[in-house]
Amino acid sequence: MTPILRNEVTLRFLGVFKKAYGNDQLSLRVKDNEKLRGIIERLTKVSPNLKKVLVDPELGTPSPNAIILINGIEAHLLNGLETKLKDKDEIVFIPIIHGG
Repeated sequence: MTPILRNEVTLRFLGVFKKAYGNDQLSLRVKDNEKLRGIIERLTKVSPNLKKVLVDPELGTPSPNAIILINGIEAHLLNGLETKLKDKDEIVFIPIIHGG
């Protein structure tokens, strides 16, 4: 049975993430108790350009490349990638600038 997608979250992309995705915002329907990890997997499947700049290829996680806010709180202060999303959540992807 296919899960019912009844909740909607808003995703916002800043900096290089906006350029890679091609837009600064997206509304996305999510299933009950869907986790941040699942949203990121869905996004990166439909946007290979976003995956290149968001997900670290060795670690398989966005942690070294992004600060992710959920309703203004850093995701790692909640439950990280395992944070369950609910209707009307706002997720913001902020790039971390690495220099050398």
